[in-house]
Amino acid sequence: MTDSFDGSFDGGSQSDDSYHLERTHVEPIYDAFVCPLTKQVMRDPVTLENGQTYEREAIEKWLKECKESGRKLVCPLTLKELKSTELNPSIALRNTIEEWAARNDAAQLDIARRSLILGSSERDALQALNYVQHICRRSRSNRHFIRSAELIPMIIDMLKSISRRVRCKALDTLRILAEEDADNKEVIAEGDTIRTIVKFLSHEQSKEREEAVALLYELSRSEALCEKIGAVNGAILILVGMTSSNSENVLTVEKADKTLENLEKCERNVQQMAENGRLQPLLTLLLEGPPETKLAMAAYLGDLVLSNDVKVFVARRVGSSLVNVMRSGNMQSREAALKALNQISSSEASAKVLIEGGILPPLVKDLFTVGANQLPMRLKEVSATILANLVNSGYDFEFVPLGPEHQTLVSEDIVHNLLHLISNTGPAIECKLLQVLVGLTSSPSTVQNVVAAIKSSGATISLIQFIEAPQKDLRVASIKLLQNLSPLMGQELTDALRATAGQLTGLIKVISETNGVSEEQAAAVGMLADLPERDAGLTRQLMDEGAFQVIISRLIQIRQGEIRGGRFVTPYQEGLVGVLARLTFVLADNSDAVALAREHNLATLFTDLLQANGLDKVQMVSAMALENLSQESKRLTQLPEVHEPGLCASIFSCFSKPPVVTGLCPIHHGRCSLKDTFCLVEGKAVGKLVACLDHTNVKVVEAAIAALCTLLDDDVDIEQGVNILCEVEGIKQILDVMLESRSEILRQRSVWIVERLLRTDDIAYEISGDPNISTALVDAFRHGDYRTRQIAERALKHVDKIPNFSGVFQAIG
Repeated sequence: MTDSFDGSFDGGSQSDDSYHLERTHVEPIYDAFVCPLTKQVMRDPVTLENGQTYEREAIEKWLKECKESGRKLVCPLTLKELKSTELNPSIALRNTIEEWAARNDAAQLDIARRSLILGSSERDALQALNYVQHICRRSRSNRHFIRSAELIPMIIDMLKSISRRVRCKALDTLRILAEEDADNKEVIAEGDTIRTIVKFLSHEQSKEREEAVALLYELSRSEALCEKIGAVNGAILILVGMTSSNSENVLTVEKADKTLENLEKCERNVQQMAENGRLQPLLTLLLEGPPETKLAMAAYLGDLVLSNDVKVFVARRVGSSLVNVMRSGNMQSREAALKALNQISSSEASAKVLIEGGILPPLVKDLFTVGANQLPMRLKEVSATILANLVNSGYDFEFVPLGPEHQTLVSEDIVHNLLHLISNTGPAIECKLLQVLVGLTSSPSTVQNVVAAIKSSGATISLIQFIEAPQKDLRVASIKLLQNLSPLMGQELTDALRATAGQLTGLIKVISETNGVSEEQAAAVGMLADLPERDAGLTRQLMDEGAFQVIISRLIQIRQGEIRGGRFVTPYQEGLVGVLARLTFVLADNSDAVALAREHNLATLFTDLLQANGLDKVQMVSAMALENLSQESKRLTQLPEVHEPGLCASIFSCFSKPPVVTGLCPIHHGRCSLKDTFCLVEGKAVGKLVACLDHTNVKVVEAAIAALCTLLDDDVDIEQGVNILCEVEGIKQILDVMLESRSEILRQRSVWIVERLLRTDDIAYEISGDPNISTALVDAFRHGDYRTRQIAERALKHVDKIPNFSGVFQAIG
């Protein structure tokens, strides 16, 4: 007979007792011990009236079947009819059998002891373990017998066997010994056994894992052992992982889950489960536990690192409860609640859940309250952090009431209170409250309210001063806020920068840092780029501070690939170009700006930047800068010395042509270059501007066509300007812009250019047959503003769509 792996035996009809009879007895088995019906040693022998002895359970079943089938009551051995079914206990026989079994058990335990040592054969070890399981199942009291015989430590040693079958059988045997026996559980859990069992949970062989988790479940039913199991490093993590496994045996998953449920009796285990993603037990205790437990769980929740999905789950489950604690709890409870809310408010989705759960009114009240009930400053910092988290969620705070007076977070007095706190607290709280204002000014629906409150409070100078803060986080928050304010408070911020000492220098210092590109640098240069570009005083200060040299250097480094990647490089580059373009707005009145533009060949730099594909703002600002530079070309061009023309020619320049001088610019009739006179023609920039006309971004197209308009101004040779546009195949592009009319500005500028193109007879003749062009001009004539209608009328005259004698409008020069 051979033991099978799972502990049953070949010839599945044999029971544990038959195995015991055949394989484990030492003294011979007497026939009187064996029940004729079960063929097994009797445990509770009873005698019929005819003297035949049977196992009580077996004979009772026989007699019951006879009655139910209507057969005569007969002795199953003799088949003679019974007059009485009275069963008389065979006490003497039972005692004899028990004495016999005890002698055999003692002998077999001695055999088992010799087999339960490392080095025994696999067969001997398995037989010994099977025997222990057999006697434990036979009688619960035998578990005590096994413990007294000190076999449990020997079974535990079998977990180190090289045989996987022996290890699995040992795990199963320990489970049977532990069932409903607290003392055995304690013995099993002594020493390092639980750690050994936990190791089996990570074994690739599923059978060992199944047996180990079944044993751990049995041990976890003892509350005294729950803390010990949880104290084993990795135990709870592995069990949590098993419960979420899709490849695990269903019964194993169920056992792991039940084990964790048992381990929840220990708070420390609940905390470990939360650390490993099983949060429900902690949240249940937080909601339903006694006050001290609720406090402990809330405090622990505040220390957890949670994924965004889990934060949403937690916010929905306990968010309202934590908010209620903020309103009515004692200081210790409020502190725990605030720290938990700080943790779960840091994702957009969970922040929105908390807002809808009513967190804003008590939160703002905590921030502004002074006196006996005020929060200590360290907790006000937490409140400020939570508020910053909430505001950065993108929620529309314009309609979220803060109390019965229907105030909102962007009401004037609320913003005034925030500004007051910013000026009268420590750097940590100031930083968080500045982040609150950053969030509120990032939304088009709330930025106007905040701007109005800042203006009415006179806080602009105070906000500007944070640029010099030594704390980087505080400095970054303030600069980001100023960047958000600059489109709506540009002149106020400009005046403040010019009136205070050091802030502008501080911004330039931030911009010029060379260790990569930071959020602070991008915000600083973005803020400066948004300030009024025609403020000559600020531009002069930037020149005096050497800002433009720094900006040009950084732009060249980016263009040459010396500054790579990073999420802030793009806004940084956009800001650099925006600030640099300021120089082109003051050229007419500032010779130093002209000299600087020439020294650093800005026209070439802006021309190159037109090809910064994917950077729409860079391309747009560069085209605007080239427009400004090109406007100055007429003033800067060096005209050759020529004989004065006659009176008629000087008055009617269109009827005469300048004398031919070699090397002159066809547009400006002087000596031009892109570097010194910013001439777009000489710098080959025209083709690059034309290439921008089919850009998907309307703003880029508007800027490019405005720059091209400078080639057809009254102060230049319009005919030559048209020729240059023809040479770079720009005519069709310009006509397409007019046909598409993607914006009113584009319609105005394109109609203006087309009218000038149509002054050339060949172009007018070619276009006159295109009905689309005529329709577009008619549409501009009908629907454009006053000036556009005037220009459209003149264009229609060129293509003979309106008679030349039309007097609808006065002629324009």
